[in-house]
Amino acid sequence: MKKFIKTATLIMMASIFLTACGNLSNSSLSSGGSDSGKTSVQTTNASDSGSYDVLMDSGKYKTSSISGLSASDNNNQFNSRSFESGLMTLSKDQFSTSNYVFQEGQVLSAGTVNKWLGRKSSKNPTGLNPKSNGSKSENKRAPMYLQQMLEQDYFQKDNGKYKLAGMSVGIAINEVDYYQKKQYGATFQTKISEADRKAQGEAIAAKVVQRLRKMKSVGNIPIVVGLYSVAPQDTLAGGNYFQTSTAKSNELGGWKHLDYKSQMLPTVNNEDPISSSDSDAFANFKSHIQDYFPNISGVTAQAHYDGNSLKSLDVTVNTQFDGLAQVTSFTQFVQDSAGKYLPSGANLEINIQTVDSQQALITRTNGKFYSHVDNAD
Repeated sequence: MKKFIKTATLIMMASIFLTACGNLSNSSLSSGGSDSGKTSVQTTNASDSGSYDVLMDSGKYKTSSISGLSASDNNNQFNSRSFESGLMTLSKDQFSTSNYVFQEGQVLSAGTVNKWLGRKSSKNPTGLNPKSNGSKSENKRAPMYLQQMLEQDYFQKDNGKYKLAGMSVGIAINEVDYYQKKQYGATFQTKISEADRKAQGEAIAAKVVQRLRKMKSVGNIPIVVGLYSVAPQDTLAGGNYFQTSTAKSNELGGWKHLDYKSQMLPTVNNEDPISSSDSDAFANFKSHIQDYFPNISGVTAQAHYDGNSLKSLDVTVNTQFDGLAQVTSFTQFVQDSAGKYLPSGANLEINIQTVDSQQALITRTNGKFYSHVDNAD
């Protein structure tokens, strides 16, 4: 297993939540109703009702030890962002932003999840991927279904203390399992059908919930589970959540089918856009900022749909700017252009970056913009 370093993603996640920089309130945190784990923390106040306040530990954003752990390599960089943001979207149906505060998962440890991501064997009885059947044939071998897991924790205040009151778990299932027949050899692939992804995902989710219920810190809190389909390496968009369910007892309730779709803009390989109007709007936005700033090496976006309804756009703008003043003025220009050209009903995340580093982040949630320029504070 390999833990990928996701500095840019962490910066983006922290920036999205810390939308009221310096607007902190003191509180205390206790896990699972026990006072033994009490720690002095602070919370940030979100900029709008569509975002969560976030718990800070000693003034610092707490990251999850399992973030980025995966069963095998998949070089599609767009999966990570969709996996994280999509789970939070599912969570909002169960854990309202007005009644819960957020923290990256702290219950599951890296050691535990590493074992769960492995194959089941005599040495690893808790592995959630199937035992190897010894075959290396792409159609006969037992593929690795489970690729990654994600935990998000949701807290409520009770008698002046924040207690864990809900949890969301993302379970990422491979569309394609990449493997080698010998070490350092050629890479082969086993394609996993939609029916198998559904069946294996549901079975894995049931086991995960049963195991979580045995953990003292979890108890009987609601657990939202989302099944995510990991996009293959050669696609230009991330995967999507395809089912969700909530466990309010020891077992999950009924599964809800999700009609989520993602598409790269501009489209490639003569692919028809899901929405011509959205595609045209993005083309106008791209043309506008490239006309005014020649030091733009590329503007792309991931468009996320529920059915045919655009829900969000993740935009990447690659630049060659060096000076802080240039980046600051460009960030304001991009924000103004986004408000003018991009569809008004969609949430936005616009990352302005060079090849080496992220320079600025612009977000729009429920119609409200927030921007952050690195090193501008």
